[in-house]
Amino acid sequence: MKYRNIIVGVTGGIAAYKTCTLVSSLKKQGHTVHVLMSANAQKFVSPLTFQTLSGQKVYTDMFSTDYEPDVHHISLAKEADLFVIAPASADVIAKIANGIADDMLTTTFLASRCEKLLVPAMNTGMLDNPATQRNLEICRNDGIHILESDSGYLACGDTGRGRMPEAEEIEDAIKMYLCTDRPLTGRKILITAGPTRESIDPVRYITNHSSGKMGYALARAARNAGADVTLINGPVALQPLYGVSTVSVESADEMYQAVMNHYEKNDTVIMAAAVADYRPALVNTQKIKKEDGDLSLTLMRTPDILKEVSSHRKAGQTIIGFAMETEDLLNNARKKCIEKNCDYIIANSISEKGAGFQGDTNIVTIISKDATVSLPLLSKDEAAVQILKHCLSGKKGSKC
Repeated sequence: MKYRNIIVGVTGGIAAYKTCTLVSSLKKQGHTVHVLMSANAQKFVSPLTFQTLSGQKVYTDMFSTDYEPDVHHISLAKEADLFVIAPASADVIAKIANGIADDMLTTTFLASRCEKLLVPAMNTGMLDNPATQRNLEICRNDGIHILESDSGYLACGDTGRGRMPEAEEIEDAIKMYLCTDRPLTGRKILITAGPTRESIDPVRYITNHSSGKMGYALARAARNAGADVTLINGPVALQPLYGVSTVSVESADEMYQAVMNHYEKNDTVIMAAAVADYRPALVNTQKIKKEDGDLSLTLMRTPDILKEVSSHRKAGQTIIGFAMETEDLLNNARKKCIEKNCDYIIANSISEKGAGFQGDTNIVTIISKDATVSLPLLSKDEAAVQILKHCLSGKKGSKC
């Protein structure tokens, strides 16, 4: 993703403090960030704070003579690649919906022709008010993107919708709209991610060390490239991905059912989840009490989801599996590719430094019938982009 010009609008609300983190993060990534503040926003956060974090002048007044002698709101609007308002108050949403431009922020927003994103943050009653909902719908119909509010405890003491999402979630939405190269537009991709949990009793379960980061990176990369993505994830501690349809499951059986319910609607299936191969044959309804001596568990096989999908694939459907190995990586991965009837297997070794579970980097080898492509140590986001380029570059993969 290229470095871009981003305008961040800030309106009056206690959630404005979260925007400081957003501006700082965007600046650290190399983007040029211009902050525009409403008069009420300045009562919550000082313009000097945003000026320090962005390294740019903060615009608050259309008629100030402190700026360069051009029409500021027009020049800023022309240069912007994306305009996000976070937090977006009920007042500014109403103004935008009705084309009112009475300050630097709303005037520049009206003049901008770039992608626009509103992040509403307010009291639940204000958000649920029919007027606010009507104004949000007008904005959507005008092509303005809306990042839905979170639910939880609000500054006013109420509990409900209206919390501004964390900076990480807003940044994820921004990344989606900044990506203008979308070679996967029109593709429908199903991706699985994370571990499964196989219950032993109401207290204990069997699982593995998968964090879901690789699957999420693939979903993010596919989404940014224009694909319509469905993500089926096991229990993970990751932020939901903006613009991705997500189905959360827990056990291997639940993941099997979810995949079988969705795979026919997709032209590509990427099985990145670390699904348990075995589960307890009997799940105790009560906690197993500790006693003298050892305890034995009888385990039974879980459904082979990858093999099941490959054996029932649609014509032209691309199937991509993952292989995590501790030894003889390439031979075991090639064997899996053939046995599971995949187009590609993405192999990585848990024993290599920087690869495997939990971390933010990976070392993968892309295996198909015709070629083996080894990638160096990359971030999981970078590895995901390379995997999609190799496997979905416009031609269907060949079976192993």
